[in-house]
Amino acid sequence: MGKEIRLTEENFKREVLESPVPVLVDFWATWCGPCRMIAPAVEAIAVEYEGRAKVGKVNTEEAMSIAGEYGIVSIPTLIIFKGGKPVDQIVGAVSKDVITAKLDAVL
Repeated sequence: MGKEIRLTEENFKREVLESPVPVLVDFWATWCGPCRMIAPAVEAIAVEYEGRAKVGKVNTEEAMSIAGEYGIVSIPTLIIFKGGKPVDQIVGAVSKDVITAKLDAVL
């Protein structure tokens, strides 16, 4: 069963930058209402794309340096990484279809 990976400053390089498959990274925080709105879609994508892509979550309050490195100013922000580099970004609460269309484009 696909599962979101809790991304931290300790595992971000290994899980995202060195990943052989694309990675959808959800930058979020516990107090963020729109982040909670898209969480079920992000969780479903983790299951549906298992083996083809990974899904990780960065709590911006716990991993401020990662959020800062990628210029996260509003959340939720989703960044798709491929080959260790950000290739697409979605800011704000969007539908699952919008997320999967952008993810499919890089697979």
